[in-house]
Amino acid sequence: MATEPEATEPAVPSLVDRYFTRWYKADVKGKHCEDHCILQHSNRICVITLARSHPVLQSGKTIKSISYQISTNCSRLQNKVSGKFKRGAQFLTELAPLCKIYCSDGEEYTISSCVRGRLMEVNENILHNPSLLQEKPSTEGYIAVVLPKFEESKSITEGLLTQKQYEEVVMKRVSATTAMS
Repeated sequence: MATEPEATEPAVPSLVDRYFTRWYKADVKGKHCEDHCILQHSNRICVITLARSHPVLQSGKTIKSISYQISTNCSRLQNKVSGKFKRGAQFLTELAPLCKIYCSDGEEYTISSCVRGRLMEVNENILHNPSLLQEKPSTEGYIAVVLPKFEESKSITEGLLTQKQYEEVVMKRVSATTAMS
């Protein structure tokens, strides 16, 4: 009896790949390789995560702690949103800090919003389990959820990179690094 060749199953796209568009901000605030990923849903909600090239996601980094305390008077944990019009939400600019990540090697990284809008929620799970940030950065290890103003929802992607443009930036960095070696 001859066996039929197995049909290869098409790869099922992940939930993130199916429902979100990935946008990237490279070298946030001019800091080399500190890249952020913005997952934009069709309903305009944006989930802020770390891009795979961010130093925190590179091998050998250990996260000591994460803090949503931005200044003495401002904590993103105090953000309380209610109602249809999202009353009480903190308003963020593109450069507004969301949290600080402290690594065991003494490095400190400030994660910015990259999107103008209202802060809907922060991920408190990463406070208790910082390894989620490294293990599952696009899902359970997200940093915050931001809702852009409706009239600005089309323009928020200006200044952000598409997946292809971001991959080109990363390839340029790699080739520049190997050229220096």
